[in-house]
Amino acid sequence: MEEITQAQAERLAHIDFRLYFLGSVGRNDLVRRFGIKEAAATRDLAQYRESAPSNLKYDTQAKLYKVTEVFEPLFSYQPERVLAALSRGIGDTVSGQKPFVPCETPSQLSKPALDVLSVLTRAIYNKQVAQIEYRSLSSGFTTREIIPFSLVDNGLRWHIRAYDRKRSRFTDFVITRITNPKLLPNSQVGDHELSSNDNQWNRIVELKIVAHPRLSFKETIEADYGMENGVLELNIRAAVAGYLLRRWNVDCTIKGTLEGAEYHLWLKNRQALYGVENLVLAPGFQQEPL
Repeated sequence: MEEITQAQAERLAHIDFRLYFLGSVGRNDLVRRFGIKEAAATRDLAQYRESAPSNLKYDTQAKLYKVTEVFEPLFSYQPERVLAALSRGIGDTVSGQKPFVPCETPSQLSKPALDVLSVLTRAIYNKQVAQIEYRSLSSGFTTREIIPFSLVDNGLRWHIRAYDRKRSRFTDFVITRITNPKLLPNSQVGDHELSSNDNQWNRIVELKIVAHPRLSFKETIEADYGMENGVLELNIRAAVAGYLLRRWNVDCTIKGTLEGAEYHLWLKNRQALYGVENLVLAPGFQQEPL
């Protein structure tokens, strides 16, 4: 590995990344990602196979290399970069790109274990069932079968959106509460377990957010959020509406009566939240239900 060029290291890292987090890699993945010829992609796959023969096996039917159960990554990964690559399509290389100016962001206290995350993202990518052990505040430790279909970032921690066979419903699972995930490739996914049947996920809620009524200089907040005519209009999935309202401390009381320096915003059209399930997270909403 020390004798290869930086360019090839980038391509080998991409192979490693796809195997680890997506479960498969093929020549076309390298051709599309790096604009190289198929012969060069074949050489890269051979180089990776020589460096880590136990990490992959060839599926003749799919014409892809698949991850093995004894996979060990050749490269080191940072959870933040992995999540950025998975959710935004960036940062999946060895070196990444340096920022043009210094940038500091608050540290996340909750970081998913990559060995857990990688199995879940393979399940999402390949539309497979996963068996997990899960710890929740309401039911304690349980074993479940889930069909995950999306990552969800609520600003503080990462979830997966999935169908839960134990409760026969779609819900969110905190990734850091999941242990020992296993793919169940022989378990068939039913039509009712597909994301197309997740009403909360597919329903789009239109939120109209304004500066909080108690503020003396509302124009400051209107400028902060780029409001037009004093209103910030957002279209968001019902399944994540509660997360957004909680993250940005949006007062969801009828007349904007919450006090505190953190409340700069007020939800003007709280009737739009009718039927949204995770409103327990919305500040003030539980005090004055619809």
